Amino acid sequence: VQLQASGGGLVQAGGSLRLSCAASGGTFRSYTIAWFRQAPGKEREFVATINRNNNNAYYTDSVKGRFTVSKNIRENTVYLQMNSLKPEDTAVYYCAAGRPILSSLSDVNAYNHWGQGTLVTVSS
Repeated sequence: VQLQASGGGLVQAGGSLRLSCAASGGTFRSYTIAWFRQAPGKEREFVATINRNNNNAYYTDSVKGRFTVSKNIRENTVYLQMNSLKPEDTAVYYCAAGRPILSSLSDVNAYNHWGQGTLVTVSS
């Protein structure tokens, strides 16, 4: 499966952005699509995902209540709506596809297909 992330940009603190991850070349329903991010000098970290088996959404604590992940099966696309953005949200955001077990949803090594990343910059 190939992934194409888009929607990043420059926004002021408190603003919003919506990221898109378009999947092609694979069976969309059979993959869990997750969002990760990597800030300069830091390791890649889990942000959010929708589990392919139960369709539940999972978030890292720092984005709960501000970010919403959703998917459109007809369009083979997963979205990340980001509201109330903070400067610490600045990072390159990646979407990834895999078939992780429930306990590994946030594990970067559980995903073997990655998009190219889209840069989100939040100014203070």
